[in-house]
Amino acid sequence: MSAIPDFYDSELWVIRNTLKERYGEDKEIQLADSEIRMRPDDRVLTECPAVYWEAGETHFILFKTGQERYRCQFYYRGYQQYGTGITEFDNIGDCVLTLLRTQADYQAKENG
Repeated sequence: MSAIPDFYDSELWVIRNTLKERYGEDKEIQLADSEIRMRPDDRVLTECPAVYWEAGETHFILFKTGQERYRCQFYYRGYQQYGTGITEFDNIGDCVLTLLRTQADYQAKENG
């Protein structure tokens, strides 16, 4: 059992509303558990709650790494994984917005 608390309703509300604002419709989110390294040199994986959603061909995942601590990434295939350049956020709204902006910038660059 993880020592990291599950997402609170208020955190899920921020995610859902930010996604609705971005896409103009409700996006289905899925709650999951994930095992990640809390630090790059960790040998042991830590279980933490996660939120997953898709938009087109893009998959998004947001990890809760502690009380008001979040990490995120988006990917297309297993070998096409991208982060925001920020290791950890202390505000879930900033985390979601930065993730969406980073993905939109990446997509715009790919599309020329």
